[in-house]
Amino acid sequence: MCGIAGWVDFGQDALTVQTVVRAMTDSLACRGPDGDGVWFAPHAGFGHTRNAVIDIPGGGQPMAVEENGRAVVAVTYNGEIYNFRELRAELESRGHRFRTRCDTEVVIRGYLEWGADCGRHFNGMFAFGIWDSGREELLLIRDQMGIKPLLYKLLPDGIVFGSEAKALLAHPAVDATVDAQGLAELLAQTKSPGVSIYAGVQEVLPGSVLRFSRKGLAQSRYWALEARPHTEDLPTTVARVRERLEEVVARQLVADVPRGMLLSGGLDSSVLTALAAKWVAANGEPPLQSFSLLLTSAEGFRADEMRGTSDAPFAHAMAEHAGTVHRQITLSTKELADPDVRRACIVAQDMPSMFGDMDASAFLLAKAVRERATMVLSGETADEVFGGFPWVHNEDVVYSDTFPWMGIMHVYDPAHPGLGLGLLDKGLLRKLDLRGYVAQRYREALSEVPVLEGETRHERRMREVIHLHLTRWLGVLLDRSDRLGMGPALEMRVPYCDHEFVQYVFNTPWSMKSHDGREKSLLRAAAKDLVPQKVLDRQKSPYPVTQDGAYLGELCRQLRDVLADPAAPVLPLIDVPAALAIAENPARVSEQPGVWAWICRLDVEMVLSLNMWLDEYSVTLDI
Repeated sequence: MCGIAGWVDFGQDALTVQTVVRAMTDSLACRGPDGDGVWFAPHAGFGHTRNAVIDIPGGGQPMAVEENGRAVVAVTYNGEIYNFRELRAELESRGHRFRTRCDTEVVIRGYLEWGADCGRHFNGMFAFGIWDSGREELLLIRDQMGIKPLLYKLLPDGIVFGSEAKALLAHPAVDATVDAQGLAELLAQTKSPGVSIYAGVQEVLPGSVLRFSRKGLAQSRYWALEARPHTEDLPTTVARVRERLEEVVARQLVADVPRGMLLSGGLDSSVLTALAAKWVAANGEPPLQSFSLLLTSAEGFRADEMRGTSDAPFAHAMAEHAGTVHRQITLSTKELADPDVRRACIVAQDMPSMFGDMDASAFLLAKAVRERATMVLSGETADEVFGGFPWVHNEDVVYSDTFPWMGIMHVYDPAHPGLGLGLLDKGLLRKLDLRGYVAQRYREALSEVPVLEGETRHERRMREVIHLHLTRWLGVLLDRSDRLGMGPALEMRVPYCDHEFVQYVFNTPWSMKSHDGREKSLLRAAAKDLVPQKVLDRQKSPYPVTQDGAYLGELCRQLRDVLADPAAPVLPLIDVPAALAIAENPARVSEQPGVWAWICRLDVEMVLSLNMWLDEYSVTLDI
């Protein structure tokens, strides 16, 4: 996994391009600890930082194909093409000659063979830039599901692009300006495809090709979810899910570096661990590594309405069952509340988020795992694919006229502005009109759902709900996993997000996805002989958050420091009296019933994160 950056400008000289591209590349050093490189042609410059996973000695980038001593095509590429071996054999049969074993060369040779259509042939997670010298054309191509990030901004005579916003912000013509739409996008708890929070910065859409030349800019889709009739019966469908998962896991285990599993003890990660362990054993390789997370608390784990069980006993049971070399990563409250960790999470993501201490623990987990493994498989995205979230099984939420993950909040309290927003200034929220913004984005999302004739009303609605998750919530989680993983240079692969697998499961009827009356019925049925019964029967438990009361106390201490600083940039955005009331009396939060204590704590965390982001990035708010 790597970082990519580039600048194409038909009005600049090569020396200027070189200086700027070098700075853009340096900003992505965290994504590539194993080396970096730059490449230049008239009007174009590429940068690359490398986290070596396949063909360690031969996969340096940017990579170019030359004819008569002149570069014909160059690529800067981030990701993994899982079917690169099959494609290499096909390309060799068509006359291409390879000098490395890496998938990067398959990407560039694939372009030479198939042109802008090459993305259709790739199975994997990828984002890359191609410079075609003969055409004087830049192509930016992103994987089908949008697993790997790719941002760009148009300039008067050119375009800049990169894996992360920080690469673009390293260009002198790009600044950290956030307008009303950008701030609404940041706070709206959904991810609008193609949209960035920074003014003028956009994302290449998943499954899309963006082409830039002297003629201008054009973007087209080469892949999107389709509605297709499902003709197989339930036993065949269950068998097909198992078969396809086995293929995906085997494909994604390919690497030339130490690898492992993120194992929570939930169904999703346990199934992948079982399949991966079987593949490793069948291929005569050493036992797989697995890693789980434990958050310390003086009171120990306490069941609540969100989490009925602790991960630890289930993770250990699954590791013993699969025969993995298991390590539990234990994090303290002091580590989670450390402002330096919060800053690292903000810099990794180029913005604050609504996830609070979940960001801190994910970053620290990745950092600890990276000491022993370069690549891990993650169970992320199974809930989006199979419909595993509790709210998907709540009819009031399913038929609410908004995104389902927001509908559950409306069930709790219709007046609440949203996660992390409780301490924001009410006038600001009215000015941003978040409800109107979300309603507009919801209508746009619904209009994209493919229609299958003959579906019942409920099947139709559940297709919409799954599509909403796959196109408007999945991006939130994929971005978070990529940034917080690549902050410490840990490559995270997401087998459940294989686009062919997603397409198949998307078209299985909801009656099959919920055939046993529980969440993720298809996955549970496909895995019944893979995991211990206690894991198979375990009720879904979300990603853990700290239950230590001392954590809130430390947050409120930090909040008091912010409120006491008249120059704190967050002050104009928040309800200062409300924030002060909580900062001086943390018990007002901890005494809230059930999940509301956590929701109120997120409000405090968001204020701290917003303040740090505004300061760290010298953000200009144009609202």
